[in-house]
Amino acid sequence: MAVNLGTRGIDAARNLVEYCNFPKGTYWSDLRRKNGAEEPFNIKVWSLGNEMDGDWQIGHKTASEYGRLAHETAKAMKIVDPSIELVASGSSLRTMPTFGSWEETILDHVYDDVDYLSLHQYYGNEANDLQGFLGKSVDFDGFINDVVAVCDAVKARKHSKKTINLSMDEWNVWYHSHAQDDAQAKWQHAPHLLEDHYNFEDALLVGSLAITLMKHADRVKIGCLAQLVNVIAPIMTETDGGVWFQSIFYPFMQVSQFGQGIALTPRQEVDTYHSADYDVPYTDSMMVYNPDTQEVVVFVENKASEAMDYEVHVDNMQLGQLVEATQFCGYDIKQTNENQEMKIQPLTNVKVDGNLVQSKLQPLSWNMIRVSVKND
Repeated sequence: MAVNLGTRGIDAARNLVEYCNFPKGTYWSDLRRKNGAEEPFNIKVWSLGNEMDGDWQIGHKTASEYGRLAHETAKAMKIVDPSIELVASGSSLRTMPTFGSWEETILDHVYDDVDYLSLHQYYGNEANDLQGFLGKSVDFDGFINDVVAVCDAVKARKHSKKTINLSMDEWNVWYHSHAQDDAQAKWQHAPHLLEDHYNFEDALLVGSLAITLMKHADRVKIGCLAQLVNVIAPIMTETDGGVWFQSIFYPFMQVSQFGQGIALTPRQEVDTYHSADYDVPYTDSMMVYNPDTQEVVVFVENKASEAMDYEVHVDNMQLGQLVEATQFCGYDIKQTNENQEMKIQPLTNVKVDGNLVQSKLQPLSWNMIRVSVKND
């Protein structure tokens, strides 16, 4: 839940916490009960504003203005409910001119008040450059590293024992809908806005970005795809009640469902290609160990235009049987999924031998391999 630190401030924020989380006996908690919610909502994570560095926001602040207001607001909110966790509003994008200095300045004010610093990042392929577009995962990785560095620099300067974690609470591909939204007539009833229709190359980047987030699971504790239904989303609804899945649904669904447990640090050896901005590995891969299901899950993406041999060696763990292997591939990079032709397919050439998993990855493919782990 985000409080409004643009056109409102401290009073509205503490009142909202009282309304949502206080049991009863105060004005705002009793108003909630009167409105039909007898029990508190118990919202535990609150954002101190949203994209406060953006001058497109009504009530946009400088870093010093926002930091001071966020500090005082945090104090008031935690008086009402000391158990809540707070997120400070970081830079809206890595390309903001104040990026870095914004984070440092606001953390000077709120370091002791907050638990997370937010990051937002969207990518597009306006240049119609597939290799450059898929290489945006390298930029994403650099963005996270840069913000971690600023947080830890402030920690060191303050001689603090507290570590600030990150909330990547907006990330996705977003660019297809810009032209159609700009051309819309004003004051329509329920217009279709920000409804990107995603293609296959978008799904590949979303998968690669998800892998990047898992690689930073030590510091990125919250990751929210923005958004989930209709608005730059993996799930679309129709006026008649129909529902359909976009291309980006499939890698996001698999990571959400199976990317749970302990992220295992990868040591990857792979050739790279040079895009306009970065040296990009041809494959992105990540492994997660789930102690509840006693299995390891490999997520791997092949960004090359030809098939690639792939193998992963798992240390300190004895692998058992192959549980499931799937691939998402074989589509034209510009194909969208309105007709629901895109589907997850079996990956049939996986071999598990001791601590080694081997497979051949199809060109431009998203892949998931699940293998059981022996207890002995």
